[in-house]
Amino acid sequence: MATVSVSSLLNKALRQHYLVLSQGDQCQVTYIWIDGSGEGLRNKTRTLDKEPKSLKDIPEWNFDGSSTDQAEGSNSDMYLLPVCMFRDPFLLDPNKLVLCEVLKYNRLKAETNMRFSCEKVMEKVKEHCIQFGMEQEYTLLGVDQHPFGWPQNGYPAPQGPYYCGVGADKSFGRDIVECHYKACLYAGVKICGTNAEVMPSQWEFQVGVCEGIEMGDHLWVARFILHRVCEDFGVVATLDPKPMKGNWNGTGCHTNISTKDTRAEGGLQYIEQAVEKLSKRHPQHISVYDPHGGKDNMRRLTGFHETSSILDFSAGVANRGASIRIPRQVGQEGRGYFEDRRPAANCDPYSVMEAIARTCLLEEEKEEREIE
Repeated sequence: MATVSVSSLLNKALRQHYLVLSQGDQCQVTYIWIDGSGEGLRNKTRTLDKEPKSLKDIPEWNFDGSSTDQAEGSNSDMYLLPVCMFRDPFLLDPNKLVLCEVLKYNRLKAETNMRFSCEKVMEKVKEHCIQFGMEQEYTLLGVDQHPFGWPQNGYPAPQGPYYCGVGADKSFGRDIVECHYKACLYAGVKICGTNAEVMPSQWEFQVGVCEGIEMGDHLWVARFILHRVCEDFGVVATLDPKPMKGNWNGTGCHTNISTKDTRAEGGLQYIEQAVEKLSKRHPQHISVYDPHGGKDNMRRLTGFHETSSILDFSAGVANRGASIRIPRQVGQEGRGYFEDRRPAANCDPYSVMEAIARTCLLEEEKEEREIE
């Protein structure tokens, strides 16, 4: 059995005594940002004199970038620019969670601040009313990095009964999943579903439908809430695209896309046009669909376990082994959305959204370095 953290063994009932203490008119605001890895999240909390009603009520802040791999120690101050506010499901109302962009000392964007350029692209394609839904897969581990619920010296039964399964021998960690779902709903995250995945201890939640930049904001905060819920339970949620070698499914972040044209009568022709454009820029997309230029996805996109090959672009109706899947219902109705199955679980959603919008909706030809 996987090992849980020491902190999870603390007296949670005692903690509750302090959480219900009055805080007057004051408000605790937790600032959240993406660190220098492009994958990790950091946070810290400050007191405001009253509950903020909008982002303009939340001041900028700063942090030590030398401790997050974002700056040198000799010039380490980085700015936190609030961009999206949510209710806090851990400290409860009136307290808030605030997602922030990171700026360097000279007010230029930090290297892992992919939101900055993504927002500019979303503004350029605003007339298309582009909408996204993202399916975030993850795997539960103990703090010893062993899959939660797996035998300590062996493997569980082969894949087959775990996808959307029920029962103590098929579902590992459902308490965590349900608490995360409720916490996201409380916070105001646009979470729309969840299910157990193909590999035991592997789960998925879906966020959307979101228009434009909102998609990335809500997915990052959903990830933060997932990590915090797991912290309370003493386990780890990994977004590694292939956490277990061998005959086990990897983890992705399938991305569903539509525009006002694809959703309208006869929209299938616009989906087909988008797929054709995507086929011509497969290597450029792979390079931004994980934080390491495609190296993470090389372990996952093998052509097996419901994936396409990283080397080839493919598309098909209801084909989960293709790069792009057009749902069968969309094919029958002749309009709707399509699914890009290539993004890895640890992708930066802003990078994925920007690449798709550039390729499908902007006429200008962009070099790979500009997408990056």
